[in-house]
Amino acid sequence: MLISLKNGGNAGKETIMVPFTKFTGEIAKTLFNAGYLASYAKKSRVKGDVLELGVLYVDTKPRITDVKRVSKSSRRVYVGVHDVKSVKHGRGLLVLSTPKGILTGDEARKEHVGGEALFEIW
Repeated sequence: MLISLKNGGNAGKETIMVPFTKFTGEIAKTLFNAGYLASYAKKSRVKGDVLELGVLYVDTKPRITDVKRVSKSSRRVYVGVHDVKSVKHGRGLLVLSTPKGILTGDEARKEHVGGEALFEIW
């Protein structure tokens, strides 16, 4: 999903489609609230539901320039509330999976929870 967003922005696409799951829906909601997506919507199709994501552009440049996966299936990375750091000196965003749901690094500090670091986006 993340690489599709990055590549869709670099290709100049307005929207991209990814398979819908509850997890990708929560990530899309978090990225929309943080200002990295123009829109998101669940669409029903014959072969299954898809998530339509609107790519956000700032001055004809895509808002998402790069994405870095932190946790992978081979290596899970967990951070405590005191270990949540800023990304790219505050220009990026860290997304965590916490007991309170999918949160950004700033929201996790305010809620005083840690969790699995999913990815960094800038």
